[in-house]
Amino acid sequence: MKISASLLSARDNLETITKELNNLDIDYIHLDIMDGLFVPNTSYTDEEINIIMNITNKKLDVHLMVNDIDKYVNYYLKDNVESITFHYEAMNDINIINKIKNNGIKCGISIKPNTNVEEIYHLLPLIDKVLVMSVEPGKGGQKFIPNSLDKISKLRKKIDSLNLNVLISVDGGINNNSATQCIENGVDILVIGSALTNSENKELFINQVRV
Repeated sequence: MKISASLLSARDNLETITKELNNLDIDYIHLDIMDGLFVPNTSYTDEEINIIMNITNKKLDVHLMVNDIDKYVNYYLKDNVESITFHYEAMNDINIINKIKNNGIKCGISIKPNTNVEEIYHLLPLIDKVLVMSVEPGKGGQKFIPNSLDKISKLRKKIDSLNLNVLISVDGGINNNSATQCIENGVDILVIGSALTNSENKELFINQVRV
């Protein structure tokens, strides 16, 4: 099980938190990119993105919450990017998957809470990861939506039945309790935001989640 730390709730203290995460047992920095169109909120400024990219020693887990996927993909085809995930609801050209993977970057597809997981089954053989949104995308600090567990369970069974090497990630409202439930239902990657970045003892929190 891997941990991807979201900095969405840490923008007021971005440099300090990013440096702190460098020394913790996490696997990725989860970078939420928003265009103000696909979701109401806007993303980091160019200055904030440069701070993260220049300071972190972790690989970047880029999550595009945008309408113009191709435009944003071009910017994040970088060496320190582990994966680029875009939303199924915004996809209008399946070739974007190959564009990402042909640049040596893993490709993920994300689904919003009101999207049925069965809608992306046909894409599973083409991708490396599915990101299940367990809150409405675009805003930190929301509560975990319980029926996300059913989606995760269905995905786990489908991926295993097809013998695919596709990871399942979950994003939104992850804390000690919801993390345990997600792991029990087959999650490979936990995207953790405010529960981690606002924790007074981040190392202890991570250790508790990993147990």
